[in-house]
Amino acid sequence: MTGMQEQWQKISENLRGVLNPGIFKVWIHPLDAHIEGNSLCLAAPSEYVARWLRDRMQDTLRSAAAPVLQVAPENIDIRISCQGAAVAPAAPVAPAAAAAAPLAAPVAQPVHEVPAAPLHAAPSRPSQPLWQPSQCSLPLPAPTLRPRTRQRWRFSFDDFVVGPCNAMAVAAAKDICHDGGCVETLFVSSASGLGKTHIMQSVGRAVQEQGGQARLAYLSAEGLASRYVAALRSNDVESFRARLRDLDVLLLEDVHFLQGKEKMQDMVLTVIKSLQDRGGRAIFTSSFSPRELEKLDSQLVSHFCSGIVSPLERPDTEMCRHILERKAKSFQVLLPDEVCDLLAGRLQGDVRQLESCLKSLVFKARMLNCGLNPELALEVLQQYATVDCGPDFASIVRLVCESYGLNERQLASRSHKQQYVLARNTIYYLARKHTDMSLKEIGERFNRRHSTVIKGITSLEREIANESRVGRQISRAVELIERNAGIRPEMSLAGKVPVARHAAPSLLSL
Repeated sequence: MTGMQEQWQKISENLRGVLNPGIFKVWIHPLDAHIEGNSLCLAAPSEYVARWLRDRMQDTLRSAAAPVLQVAPENIDIRISCQGAAVAPAAPVAPAAAAAAPLAAPVAQPVHEVPAAPLHAAPSRPSQPLWQPSQCSLPLPAPTLRPRTRQRWRFSFDDFVVGPCNAMAVAAAKDICHDGGCVETLFVSSASGLGKTHIMQSVGRAVQEQGGQARLAYLSAEGLASRYVAALRSNDVESFRARLRDLDVLLLEDVHFLQGKEKMQDMVLTVIKSLQDRGGRAIFTSSFSPRELEKLDSQLVSHFCSGIVSPLERPDTEMCRHILERKAKSFQVLLPDEVCDLLAGRLQGDVRQLESCLKSLVFKARMLNCGLNPELALEVLQQYATVDCGPDFASIVRLVCESYGLNERQLASRSHKQQYVLARNTIYYLARKHTDMSLKEIGERFNRRHSTVIKGITSLEREIANESRVGRQISRAVELIERNAGIRPEMSLAGKVPVARHAAPSLLSL
């Protein structure tokens, strides 16, 4: 740390002791400082903040800097400017005038705000230090939207596991990092825990590490709304919008928060239009796809979809293994194959929960001074919402074909042979039991009607419940298929409640 940085750090500590924590965080923390002799040059994130500091904080700044610079407060030259602008010296304020004149706000204050009391210099006492902390009460400003030039990004593309479920979104995100790429707008949608924030922060890190002058803002739609409301209350809306329009890269998360907020939608639409007209780049994320968003302006949805729209799907078991292996390597632990398979099978589909479970397992193993083993993994898994991962529709069709000695072409035919009908009904039954497909979707896979699927499932359940010869054959076939799929045949999809071996649960109401 240089001497100038050490001096500013000491001045900041003096200010922290005299100011309300909220005042310090909003006004002082974002400042960049340069010290030359008796001059303290401060760069504020916006002209509004610079003007506010010039009008209200000069005496406080001088008093905080005096013991550090070892000069009298009245001999310190305070220079406050907006970042990127020429530094203009602030007009010196005589101590007597500062005590007599009230502090005027640089912008019109809302009616409900209480005017700030004038600042008075604390009297110096020989028996006490030169810096005498006291509590000052100042009104909070509207939060500023400052490009994140020194953001500490938690994620990068290097630690992102790419697979079929996210390859398109990652490729588009990497392209958008480069000025002049073919992708300017990207909309990423997925359920929680599948990598939306990881992609966003990876883009932010990549843009920052390029070392250019790109102005970037990364925030959530809810955070943007709170800043907009604060700007409304402080009559600073135009300045707020101008800061947004000057951006080169906008990373906006959880845009579904904008649903039903018309004023916010108008503001965001204006910003996006300006950004796209200037060739700027934007990435939006949401828990819903654009067509699922409701109470959202059609123009805004159109702009969301003006570039690449890519969902993040749930990773399959193989990809979950890769994620676990990558994380285990970063933790510097040996992950046995049987433990990796166990975690990937039980927690398939939620990457965040997968990583959390592995962290807990590693921590417990180190605490017990033992290696990672299946018994320990099962103990840790009890604390997580494990899933009974059933096969997808394609796997069910494949397993049924193998069990009945048929092929998919025969199943899709219009033949009414008993073996064909039983195989199709078994597929209907297993698909309804172990997937979230609707009856209509199941029927469409074989070009059958919704009523045909209902009839097939009902017929199969009746045979199993009656324990007829055919029913016993069907029951054994279902158990074998479920066992080959790696699931327990006695568990149903909806409630995972054990049922009698030969009394199949009704699946039509699920």
